[in-house]
Amino acid sequence: MTLRLPHSVLVVIYTTHNEFLLLQRADDPSFWQSVTGGVDPGELPIETAYRELLEETGIDAKALGVTIKDHQKCNQYTIREQWRHRYVAGATVNTEYVFSVCVPSGCEVRLAPGEHLDYRWLTQQQAAEQAWSTSNSEEILSIELV
Repeated sequence: MTLRLPHSVLVVIYTTHNEFLLLQRADDPSFWQSVTGGVDPGELPIETAYRELLEETGIDAKALGVTIKDHQKCNQYTIREQWRHRYVAGATVNTEYVFSVCVPSGCEVRLAPGEHLDYRWLTQQQAAEQAWSTSNSEEILSIELV
């Protein structure tokens, strides 16, 4: 297993009908989140956002003709103790680059086997309340709906 760098993306996914997607982690079923994933060496965070969206949900933003929005924002948080073994030695704080994408309502979701158990489309408020991390909740609430 390749150890991760302490840099990741958060991609908040919502639909044209203001539904927000949350995923249930397989390694901690109480943990619901938007798409997240580590930035690979040599990869730009925006590239990671497109890759992780496709890997974790089967949603191909490029094929749909939708653009992932870079919020030009980073969050920092302490890496959970039980996940530190996945990171390079000494990593205790992760930098998370924030993105969002609006997809068509009814967009098909195909979960990554072994990574997520379930998914839910929720209202903005419901998604913010169910998201495990504070930063994920805050980013969900920061999306300005039309």
